[in-house]
Amino acid sequence: MRSFQRVAVLGFGTMGSGIAQVVAASGRDVVVLETDQERLGHGSSAVQDFLDDGVRRGKATEADRDETLARITGTTVVVDLAGVDLVIEAVSERQDIKVELLGRVAEVVGEETVLATNTSALSVTDLAGHLARPERMAGLHFFNPAPVMALVEVVRALQTDGDVVTDLVAFVEAIGKSPVEVKDRPGFLVNRLLMPYLNDVVQEYDNELASAEDIDVAIQLGLGYKLGPLALLDLIGIDVHRHATEAAYETTLDPQFAPPPLLSQMVAAGYLGNKSGRGFRVGTEHGEVR
Repeated sequence: MRSFQRVAVLGFGTMGSGIAQVVAASGRDVVVLETDQERLGHGSSAVQDFLDDGVRRGKATEADRDETLARITGTTVVVDLAGVDLVIEAVSERQDIKVELLGRVAEVVGEETVLATNTSALSVTDLAGHLARPERMAGLHFFNPAPVMALVEVVRALQTDGDVVTDLVAFVEAIGKSPVEVKDRPGFLVNRLLMPYLNDVVQEYDNELASAEDIDVAIQLGLGYKLGPLALLDLIGIDVHRHATEAAYETTLDPQFAPPPLLSQMVAAGYLGNKSGRGFRVGTEHGEVR
């Protein structure tokens, strides 16, 4: 069984930095590929800040922080990934970008190196189909923020070799996360169930069934959820949710995945949730979105 002691992470954004931190904290060496030094710097700062906060809160020691940081190196050169055991792609949710990058990386790493994608909306089977050896491709879907969220979906593409899935499940457990095996379906497991629910909430909010605050309070207190659905959308990113639902709808033509019109209006207006400072719950002191 492969233990994946040297791991490459493609992309050092929100997800890539979180994944790199989690893997490095497990005692593995991580090399991160980015397009330029500025992006590498931003990613490094994000990891540093997260770990520093953990030290302040007593969740980790300074030695833990320093050891984790020391295991992460950055590069802008694909050939520096030669010799890694596992590649985890975490770049933009565009198929053309992922296909081009994975193709270049596949030519550099060993033939037995496993390639995984962190996509939440695209088909792992489609991505694998562009590789010379699609059987070594699978999905590793971490949730945001990766250092905090325990769940990782291990996604079996149509072509994925069974041993690859077995080894990835063991890897997820070894880095301190909880794996679930799922087939390659739009939204995989969690988002496949979550997207219709959030779409229904948005539509009923737009129908003025109740205020955003009252909807969230009702769901939290009535169903025991830790976070209301509209606050969750602000956290996820309204543009991210719309993109995921659009991709699922285009693949399945199932109306439950069709994004409500209000989502597109909000994205067009730049109301993206927490990251833009305006959404369903955040930045609504001047009135609710309608």
